[in-house]
Amino acid sequence: MSALTLYQIVALILLCAGIFGLTQRRSLVGMLISVELMLNGAGLSMVAAAQLTDFSAVLGQLGTLFVMGLAAAEATLVLAMIVVVARRFKSAKSSDITTLKE
Repeated sequence: MSALTLYQIVALILLCAGIFGLTQRRSLVGMLISVELMLNGAGLSMVAAAQLTDFSAVLGQLGTLFVMGLAAAEATLVLAMIVVVARRFKSAKSSDITTLKE
């Protein structure tokens, strides 16, 4: 088994853990962490593919930096929305905020 295959398996495990967490978590913060896991899996896959194939390593690293920037921006926006929802509904659980028009 090649090194690239091992990295891709680890990235797939991160993706599956993120999907499982996103569907099973009840808190909004837990869902955010799950999305971050999925984005980290994508970044790992890009770097491994760029380093271990004939593809340009620099482009793979730049793509991963773009994914990291996207993850940081997403985390900032989602945390701000969680603060607003928690202040309004007095809870950060997804089951407590089923209706946003009240």
